[in-house]
Amino acid sequence: MSTLAVDLTGYLPIVLLVLMAVAFAVANLVGTHILGPRVAGEQKEIVYESGMNPVGTARKRFNVRFYILAMTFLVFDVEIIFLYPWAVTYTKLPPGSPEAGLFLGRIVFFIATSIVAYVYAWRKGVFRWD
Repeated sequence: MSTLAVDLTGYLPIVLLVLMAVAFAVANLVGTHILGPRVAGEQKEIVYESGMNPVGTARKRFNVRFYILAMTFLVFDVEIIFLYPWAVTYTKLPPGSPEAGLFLGRIVFFIATSIVAYVYAWRKGVFRWD
């Protein structure tokens, strides 16, 4: 055996997960093809949106406030995702240690930037639906 041999057993769960995802996708495509409807026609080919026939163009312009509101939601959603691992790690640090102060400073900065994003959205009138 060569000294350059690499132990790849740590990657086995990742490979299994990827194989399961590919198998699931292929099974869905094949199952849809086998079990899906085969009858085509003019009525089946029309676009269906919430039970209504589409009226007008799909190129309608939306107010930018919709996008800013969505981005604000994402900012706070990502903040919650990052707060949980931070809280778990922070509680395990010894009180008064330099790492605890650094961790606290980082999260205060992170929350402050999120508050700045919220105030920006508020000042732009994103939360007003007149």
